[in-house]
Amino acid sequence: MQQSLATKTVLITGASSGIGEATARLLSEQGHRIVMGARRTDRLQSLADNLNWNGGQVVYQQVDVTKLTDLHKLVELAIQTYGGVDVIVNNAGIMPLSHLNALKIDEWNQMIDVNIKGVLNGIAAVLPVMNEQKSGQIINISSIGGLYVVPTGAVYCATKYAVRAISDGLRQENDNLRVTCVYPGVVESELANTISDPTAATAMKSFRKIALKPEAIARAIAHVINQPSDVDTSEIVVRPTASPA
Repeated sequence: MQQSLATKTVLITGASSGIGEATARLLSEQGHRIVMGARRTDRLQSLADNLNWNGGQVVYQQVDVTKLTDLHKLVELAIQTYGGVDVIVNNAGIMPLSHLNALKIDEWNQMIDVNIKGVLNGIAAVLPVMNEQKSGQIINISSIGGLYVVPTGAVYCATKYAVRAISDGLRQENDNLRVTCVYPGVVESELANTISDPTAATAMKSFRKIALKPEAIARAIAHVINQPSDVDTSEIVVRPTASPA
């Protein structure tokens, strides 16, 4: 195991697959203490067993980010197990793209609940702890869709623009906290599996031909975590080299 310069306790939501899983793996390999949350505990258990077998310090708990109580319980787990919280990676998200006149209102509401309220719940759960200790880092995963809008992505992009606004507002309001908003370009993940609209699903297949591995985003997250405490990488965009946007 590669020991990092400063070992930290890192909470990760949406840790059962994709960017969350890759981030948990990389940070554990670097020596950080990992507290994972997601809905699929079978995957979390398998990942935790694997990482702990290889010398990691990893615990997990079932988390639905739309429930603030679940995020509070995740923070409590971190405090009880490792004595505190240094970093949270608000990674959980969904992406059921569709044209607005398809009127997939339930999907709109799901994106608002997970992509916006889920991030706010993560922030609300850690802020009291971080304010009391006068240190901490909040990393919010937005999307390249938080920088520009595409057809079928109006609501999804709106939620990711919201993550951008929340992150910058949080940064400006807190002198002692580091706040980073990460904008991944297209990445291999299960996000596209939530697309029920046939037109959007077909378009996404073409778009994902140049997709990055989730490990690329994990490395960016590790980079900002491992910076000295007086360095705050406020925003970081990671996109495929071949991406025109």
